[in-house]
Amino acid sequence: MRRDVFTADHEAFRELVRDVVAKEVVPHYAEWEKAGRLPRSFFERLGSLGLLGMAVPEEYGGGGQPDYRYNVVLQEEAARALVTLGTVRTQLDVVLPYFLTYADDEQRRRWFPGLASGALLTAIAMTEPGTGSDLAGIRTTAVRDGDCYVLSGAKTFITGGLLADLVIVVARTSADPDDRRAGLTLLVVEDGMTGFTRGRMLDKMGIKTQDTVELAFDEVRVPTANRLGEEGRAFAYLGHNLPQERMTVAVGSVAQARAALDTTIAYVKERRVFGTPVASFQNTKFELAAVAAEIEAAQAVLDRAVLELAEGRLSGADAAKVKLFCTEMQARAVDRCLQLFGGYGYMVEYPISRLYADARITRIYAGTSEVMKVIIAKSLGL
Repeated sequence: MRRDVFTADHEAFRELVRDVVAKEVVPHYAEWEKAGRLPRSFFERLGSLGLLGMAVPEEYGGGGQPDYRYNVVLQEEAARALVTLGTVRTQLDVVLPYFLTYADDEQRRRWFPGLASGALLTAIAMTEPGTGSDLAGIRTTAVRDGDCYVLSGAKTFITGGLLADLVIVVARTSADPDDRRAGLTLLVVEDGMTGFTRGRMLDKMGIKTQDTVELAFDEVRVPTANRLGEEGRAFAYLGHNLPQERMTVAVGSVAQARAALDTTIAYVKERRVFGTPVASFQNTKFELAAVAAEIEAAQAVLDRAVLELAEGRLSGADAAKVKLFCTEMQARAVDRCLQLFGGYGYMVEYPISRLYADARITRIYAGTSEVMKVIIAKSLGL
C-alpha cells in the first residue's frame, strides 16, 4: 500500500544507504557474524559518508537533520538486504538522543565531532544482573567526591559495550525511601578510565553481529564534567527517550518480517515438492497471504507512529502499543515463513533461520511484551 511517511530527501538518502549496504555490508556480513561484532572501520566509513551524523548539528560536523525518518530508512534498507546493523541502530536511535538532548556546550564541543565522524562509539548501560525493566531498582552507585563521582557496580547485556569509547551509565547518586525513581544520574564513562573493565562477550542465540558484553565499575572516578543533565533526573530522561527506543525495535520488526516474506516467496517459487513448486500448493498461498496481511496492518500502525514521533507527539503508551503489536506480528510471520522452507529453514545457510533467531529478542529488549501490556493497561485507567 502507498506510504506517506517519506519525502524526496528521505528517498534520496535511501538510495545512498541501499548502495552502501550492498557494497560495504553484504560481502562482509558472514565474517562479521563470526567475529560477533561490526568492525570499528565500518563505523568510520559510515561517518565519512555522513550516515552517523545526520542528527548532529552542522557546527560539529553533522548534517543538522534530527529527523527520525532517516533512521527508519537505514533499518529498512538493512533488512531488505537480509542483514542487521544492531550496534549502529543502538548508537543512532538509543544513545545519541541522550547526548543531543542533555549534553552541555562543553560536552558538545568535546564529543559531537567524534560522534558524527564515527571516531567515537557509544553504549548505554542500564541493565544490571538483577535489574532489567525495573530501572528504579538500579544498584550501581556513584558517590560525589569533590569534582568527581566515584562509580561502583556492574552492568550486563550492554549492546556495543565492547568497542564503546563513551558509555552512558545509569547510577544511583541518592536514595529516597518514598520515591524509588528519584536519585538516578547519567554519567559518561570514557574508555581507559581506571577501574572500568569489560567482561566477556555474551554468546547469544541471535543478532550475532551485535556485540553484547558485561561491564564492571570498580571505584571509577568520573568527572562531574561527564554528567549528562542534572543530578538525580535520570529516570525522567530515560522515560523521555523510551518511546523512540521502542519504536526502533518496532521498525526493525516490521522490516525484517517483510524481508522474511520476500525471501520465502522467492524460495517457494523455486523449491519443488512432488514434482511441483511449493508455491502452487493452496496451503502455501494461504499462509503467505495471511502473513502479507499482518505485515500490512503492522506497517500502517507503525507509519502512523513514525510520523507522530517525528513531530514530537508520540506518547509512551502508543509507543508500547506499536512495539507490542509489531514484535508479536514479527514472531508469527517469521515462524510461518520458516515452516515453508521445511528442513532447510533450520539450516543457518538460509537467511530465514537467522531472521527467526534474531526475531526472538524483539519481544524482550527495550521492555518485554508483558511490560508493554502493563503500560497500555495503565493508559486505559486499569
